[in-house]
Amino acid sequence: MSDFSVRLARAGDEAGTYHVCMKTGNFGQDGEPCYREDPAALGRIYVGPYLAFEPELSLILEDEQGICGYALGALDSRQFFDRYEREWRPVLCAQFPAPTGDPASWTRAQTVHHGYHHPDYFIPEPSAVYPSHLHIDLLVRAQGHGYGRHLVERLLERLMLRGSVGVHLGMSILNTSALGFYQRLGFRELIRVGEGIDGSIYLGRSLHP
Repeated sequence: MSDFSVRLARAGDEAGTYHVCMKTGNFGQDGEPCYREDPAALGRIYVGPYLAFEPELSLILEDEQGICGYALGALDSRQFFDRYEREWRPVLCAQFPAPTGDPASWTRAQTVHHGYHHPDYFIPEPSAVYPSHLHIDLLVRAQGHGYGRHLVERLLERLMLRGSVGVHLGMSILNTSALGFYQRLGFRELIRVGEGIDGSIYLGRSLHP
């Protein structure tokens, strides 16, 4: 980790982390061409609430160029989504009206804006076994050096210290490289939901000592 460092999130990290979310937002590939009209569209869902609600479970990877990755978690998924619904989503809906017309004609950003108004709070069963959740994104320059594993392991340690018995995550079916990464970290597949561009794979890992 000589060229990279890991720290907890702090005020002012939104711009850098939202950028990482956008640059990895095309099923693990560069999403910048897809979200030029609203580069922060994805970050408002997948980053911002975690920085605000779970700062002690928000790990930031950075190098001399700035923020290049993160691992974000929620100790209790149901409580996290409840707070998101009450405190976070109303602001998004007020700022970004739901798109109208044929969904097939929507841009990727409009599709995300639709998600502001119709959120997905899916939690795989058995939820009591995997109550926590996490996700991780790294820019290309930080990939392939073991930093992803390091971030996940650090976050799992923090979840265990807070009493979590298990963690789950969701990923796109189209992000095939990520599946092997998580399986090597001890996650196992729980369920698949949907297919194609709308398909997701949910994985879980026990945190029992």
